[in-house]
Amino acid sequence: MPPDEVIAPGSVWLVGAGPGDPDLLTRKAERLIAAADIIFHDALVGLAILDLATGDAERVSVGKRSGRHSKAQPSTNALLVEAALAGKRVVRLKGGDPALFGRAAEELDALRAAGIPARICPGITTASAAAASAGISLSLRGVARRVQFVTAHSRRGAGLDLDWTALADEGATLAIYMGRDAAAEISRSLIDAGLAPTTPVLILCNVSLPDERQLRTRLDLLPLATDAFAEGLPTLILIGAAVADPGAARSLPSGSIDLDPLPQAGTRGGADEHRQVPIERARVRS
Repeated sequence: MPPDEVIAPGSVWLVGAGPGDPDLLTRKAERLIAAADIIFHDALVGLAILDLATGDAERVSVGKRSGRHSKAQPSTNALLVEAALAGKRVVRLKGGDPALFGRAAEELDALRAAGIPARICPGITTASAAAASAGISLSLRGVARRVQFVTAHSRRGAGLDLDWTALADEGATLAIYMGRDAAAEISRSLIDAGLAPTTPVLILCNVSLPDERQLRTRLDLLPLATDAFAEGLPTLILIGAAVADPGAARSLPSGSIDLDPLPQAGTRGGADEHRQVPIERARVRS
């Protein structure tokens, strides 16, 4: 490939689109998107990122959302292979980082089996963007020795196949992707495995986007908080002492609500939009 050519015809790049904010793309990702003939993208990759492609680049949605799969994985693999064999410059645009819960291995295996050059351009994963937005550190000396990344996605009707004993580590920060629908099982299983019910939790929806929302609560209130706050929204759940409110002297980010101690009416969306949070009375009962 010539040194000035970003993508060779007939090759594929798996590109990390980051959490959603175009400004969080790597410079390399932006160049790859602009050079692509065809882009196969996840459902949550927004128009602001897709608009970085050239006007004649083909855009194909192959995204998967909970309960609404547009393409089975084998079909996506076949589309990538077909486009590359046709001599196109192919970008497979994935939310966050392709190597973290992005099924990158399955697509790479299919491409390599067909003799197609395939490479990865990493992206910022949602947990990192969430920590930055909340003004916290996922690791914290003397508090969180390690960070654990898990996905709560499971087959419909099946429980989560996770090692709850290992995850219930009070000296770690737990980042749970796609955890909204499994909030009750997450809360119950971690408490049963020994994690304190009062363990701090930070729920974030639409991370890095203008309508990002944040909610502070505790582990035993996670199901109630998630039902009231995150319905229908892409959600990340952070659990552990490191995600606690840094202190009363510091104000929460715009769009945040703190449920410990008992809050007043919270805010969401724009800076001037207010609504009552129906968790308050439930917090008193607990």
